[in-house]
Amino acid sequence: MKRVLLKISYDGTNYCGWQVQPNGKAVQETLQDALEEMLKERVNLTGCSRTDAGVHAREFYCHFDCSESIPTAAFVPGLNRLLPDDIAVLTATDVAPDFHARYSAKGKKYTYVIDNGVVADPLISRYALHIKTPLDTEKMNLLCSALVGTHDFKSFSSSKRTVTDTFRTISECGVEKKDNLVLLSVTGNGFLYNMVRIIVGTAIDASNGKLNEKDLEGLFELPRDEIGMTVPAKGLFLEKVLY
Repeated sequence: MKRVLLKISYDGTNYCGWQVQPNGKAVQETLQDALEEMLKERVNLTGCSRTDAGVHAREFYCHFDCSESIPTAAFVPGLNRLLPDDIAVLTATDVAPDFHARYSAKGKKYTYVIDNGVVADPLISRYALHIKTPLDTEKMNLLCSALVGTHDFKSFSSSKRTVTDTFRTISECGVEKKDNLVLLSVTGNGFLYNMVRIIVGTAIDASNGKLNEKDLEGLFELPRDEIGMTVPAKGLFLEKVLY
């Protein structure tokens, strides 16, 4: 037996997220179906993250175990022939038997895309939240700076979270503007349920003046209902997984 690590990319619009769910088609299930057709058996496929419904991934990793009868190099062309156009296998690599796509990861980087044009760009509407009111990236970056470090992010997560430890470490967080696009990127050792989407909503509140400097000083003591909304999933991209 060997363990194979796949690097994939996908448009999450038509999926209920990575993980198999009873209420819709998942990326994991779609990829498992393709693997089953190649291997003639059902394999367990383990992903690096549990992305929500509608979230996209430029770089996502998953591993599975299989016999050595199929060359690892064959998985990229073989799976891409079987997968729909909104999922692509980028690489396939042999890894150590104890490698784990999720637990071996040291961190992840996410980017959220906001279309800040007066008129929504129809060519990116599937991949960006449209806000026509001009955003103040300087104020948004003040919020981002306050997030860097190790903090209790309990208020930055949904009540649906399944973990009790809500401390996370953010190593980088910032906003930049490119033409009409406002991009918020955040890198951390882990993220709570809906954490990145709430960070973006809070940065929008900071831009709009709903959070002042005093609020930022006591940011992690604020209750959930006093910080930003959970923005739509469609603007969120898993950019990179750090191993």
